[in-house]
Amino acid sequence: MEPGPVTRHVRPESMLCGATLGAMTTRARTASGIVIGLCLVFVIAGTVLLAPRSSASEDTNPAAPPSPSASPVPNPSQGSPSQVGMPGVPVGTTLATTLLATLPVKPALTMAGYNRTGEFGTAWLDEDRNGCDTRNDILRRDLTGATGSGICKILTGLLVSPYTGQTIHFVRGEKTSSLVQIDHLVALGDAWETGAQSLTQQQRLRLANDPLELMAVDGRSNDQKSDKDASEWLPSNASFDCVYVARQISVKVTYSLWVTRAEHDAMAKVLSHCGAITGTASSFAG
Repeated sequence: MEPGPVTRHVRPESMLCGATLGAMTTRARTASGIVIGLCLVFVIAGTVLLAPRSSASEDTNPAAPPSPSASPVPNPSQGSPSQVGMPGVPVGTTLATTLLATLPVKPALTMAGYNRTGEFGTAWLDEDRNGCDTRNDILRRDLTGATGSGICKILTGLLVSPYTGQTIHFVRGEKTSSLVQIDHLVALGDAWETGAQSLTQQQRLRLANDPLELMAVDGRSNDQKSDKDASEWLPSNASFDCVYVARQISVKVTYSLWVTRAEHDAMAKVLSHCGAITGTASSFAG
């Protein structure tokens, strides 16, 4: 944009001084030095009074910060109703003993009215929408040398059950598939008694199908465990206890569950022999 014409303004004090000098008689001009001095005072004072005011904040802070009463724009990814767990707790890098200390210790709720399918969905769903049901996803992850039909159905593979150390040759079939089962590390019945009743249906479905919560094991151990917590059942393979308990704690932190006093004490006893074992983060919950 081109600049417009410059408008010159005659200051009122200059007009006053000119009129004063013109009206002076010859005799009065002998005191001209005094008058001129007064005029100069008027001119200087007018310059100061009429000068445009500037703000120091405009020069030094062109983008002033919002006032303290302004509210930040909410981030929809933070604190959404679908999220569970403890915000700011990095489960995957935090010691299991520290995570255990964050879990509330409360009595278990009643199992009255509990229904596995009604509360946690059928076994097994494709909750992660990858085209394969959860059982086949975990078999593919945990079996060695797995073979299959198509991209999903696992037919054979080798499992060393973490609960016993027993080696199982898995073959898919009506009479053989049950030799390898998928265990919920935090039994769903235990989860129901310790906080899952407060989760939404969608959150419970995710809990039941979260790979963090699941592990391929021998069927006999899974049947023996049933809905027991760590105070009632631990793997016969004692060398796996640390991983087992740390994973249970990770699940409970991730899904905002709690522990009973007996469960807490049993977990703490196991962890006292585990060294600096950390939790395991879930990429599935949220």
